[in-house]
Amino acid sequence: MCQSGESKLEAALHVPAVIDTQCPFCSVQCKMTVSTDTETLAGVTRTVYRAEGKPNAASQGRMCVKGMNAYQHTIHAERLLRPLMRKAGKLVPVTWEEALDAVVSSFSSTLSAQGPDAIGIYGGGSLSNETAYLLGKFARVAVGTRYIDYNGRFCMSAAASAGSKVLGVDRGLTCRLADIPLAQCIVLAGTNIAECQPTLMPYFHQAKENGAYIIVIDPRSTPTAATADLHVQIRPGTDATLANAMLKVIVDEGLVNEEFIHKRTNGYEQLKHHLNSVDLNESAALCGIEPEVIRQAARAFGGVKTGIVFTARGVEQHTDGHMAVRAFLNLVLATGKIGREGCGYGAITGQGNGQGGREHGQKADQLPGYRSIENEADRAYVASVWGVEPDSLPGKGVSAYEMMELVHQREIETLFVMGSNPVVSNPNARLVEEGLKRLKLLVVADMFLTETAQMADIVLPVTSYLENTGTMTNLEGRVLLREAARPAPGEARDDWRILCQIAARLDKGSYFSYKDAEHIFEELRLASRGGSADYYGITYSRLRREEGVYWPCPSPDEAGMDTMFRESFALSDQKAIFTVVESREAGEQTSEEYPLILTNGRVLAHYLTGEQTRRSPSLTAREIENFVEIHPRTAQRWYIRDGEWVEITSQRGCFTVRSRIKPNIREDTLFVPMHWGGVQNVNRATRADLDPFCRMPGFKTAAVSIRPLHLAVVPISADRGEWL
Repeated sequence: MCQSGESKLEAALHVPAVIDTQCPFCSVQCKMTVSTDTETLAGVTRTVYRAEGKPNAASQGRMCVKGMNAYQHTIHAERLLRPLMRKAGKLVPVTWEEALDAVVSSFSSTLSAQGPDAIGIYGGGSLSNETAYLLGKFARVAVGTRYIDYNGRFCMSAAASAGSKVLGVDRGLTCRLADIPLAQCIVLAGTNIAECQPTLMPYFHQAKENGAYIIVIDPRSTPTAATADLHVQIRPGTDATLANAMLKVIVDEGLVNEEFIHKRTNGYEQLKHHLNSVDLNESAALCGIEPEVIRQAARAFGGVKTGIVFTARGVEQHTDGHMAVRAFLNLVLATGKIGREGCGYGAITGQGNGQGGREHGQKADQLPGYRSIENEADRAYVASVWGVEPDSLPGKGVSAYEMMELVHQREIETLFVMGSNPVVSNPNARLVEEGLKRLKLLVVADMFLTETAQMADIVLPVTSYLENTGTMTNLEGRVLLREAARPAPGEARDDWRILCQIAARLDKGSYFSYKDAEHIFEELRLASRGGSADYYGITYSRLRREEGVYWPCPSPDEAGMDTMFRESFALSDQKAIFTVVESREAGEQTSEEYPLILTNGRVLAHYLTGEQTRRSPSLTAREIENFVEIHPRTAQRWYIRDGEWVEITSQRGCFTVRSRIKPNIREDTLFVPMHWGGVQNVNRATRADLDPFCRMPGFKTAAVSIRPLHLAVVPISADRGEWL
């Protein structure tokens, strides 16, 4: 019987008194303990939860407000507990047999009529390594489609592709988190760690106590910028220009590491020649800052022996994000600050398993272990592990947003979405919504009826982080084991089990006969062996014993590699590559019609599209609705009052949010969080233009207009006070 005041879901869960787990949210993957008890108030007895940090090597036992309240969405009344199928226009509960039979019937019909490439598979960066691996195998072996990608394309693809080209391999951090306090200068470019990965901030506080000089590059004065010695408040999208200008100062003032450059790099002379054409004053004007600020930043980083550069989405989510990251890597290489204590480069991963999620086959061009699907030897090796012929594996597909374009064009007729909410997370969201409505079949596997699931024909309920065993790889490349702590509620099933059950119905069951997550991981180990992301030396028993192992780890007898590139880089001649990067203006150009720059990002209380955090009462209370941050003078110019609803419009569409007038943002820039859907979805206005190297959309620089909704008139020219 259910106790008075206790939900049916909570009663069905049989929650243990103490749960050892780890946070499902950001890339730190903090270990945690969730304790349960009961309390009686006014005759009502209910279950009480308390989350606490657990000692670990990454966050050292710290927890942030998201982690402390992460259990709340898992017991929310809106958890999906039964499969749903659309009948007579409405989603209604059905049995698993009926739901899976309908999925397979439609898949089989599409395969027969249009072929495998009419089916798309869309994954997520919060899936475990086991599920991410299996999703890639499912697409290529069970379905045979080349169209698979995932929402991590919108997270770290620019940094990943840049790191692979310059250093030979992509791992979020080339150093340890423990190196941060040892750095004499730290550059935080386009990252707001204080709100996105708050449990890491003590590392930076310790660095400051040790005398480190911290530089924050951001158009906004964020809580992270508040800790900086120098806040470089550049115009959005001018990061590459800034890095070029800083490097010019470092070279001109003799602050480079000539020995390191000579022994361990290629391409320096070409870059040095290019820097002769860089004008510091012009660069400063493009960035919207003073030349002296650039000199100050360059001298601070170039003038010390140890230092680390971190980038995140503020640098990477641009149509030149790949090259912008390479420009910052030039700074690291020119000063020789990599491969030793207190030095390195780090891309601050956004999603919980953004690192591991892209290593084992969710990306359109990758096979497990960071192998290339276009490399014959890589295809042959993975095919041998899977027991298929290399020629049977499809070729490279397209990026996540390009899949949505193919959906819109009806080249993809069936879409299977697992652990993602593309209606909210994609740029140009209106096109995505239109495309999904045109599908023959949309299947969504998720915990909640997300904005995407609401459009689905079939919805499959999956387990939460408390119920699903699997490994996750945190931002520093440390593989962690998160074990299930309680039974699945209702009829929810592990995501990997759903894939196996569909594969079996497609007569591919012999390739997907796994008994548990560890069984999948054992195959993943073998599939990754010898690849750039080599997990072969990592086992569940070892993870339980050591509480995390760095990759690459080629042997169970070896420690994982905590510091990358101590002696050589992962390129054929073992040398890193300098890159000539052109300085450029910021993204989409403003105009009289669209005079402001829209950028977006995160806030402390929410995560990704907010489907989980907005179902936490404690977190929702902190940020109940979306908003636009606008400078006081900009607000005055456009007749906007603090706290009122405004409409923001670009060439692609518009959305509506509440205004927040703050002096901590540039006058030419608007900032809107990314955690809300519907009419508050910032991605109704963002750019779908793609980086030519990594296919990252230009999220951060959309030219927009803004108007208050309390006025029925629109300004012709607010400067002159003319109105329609």
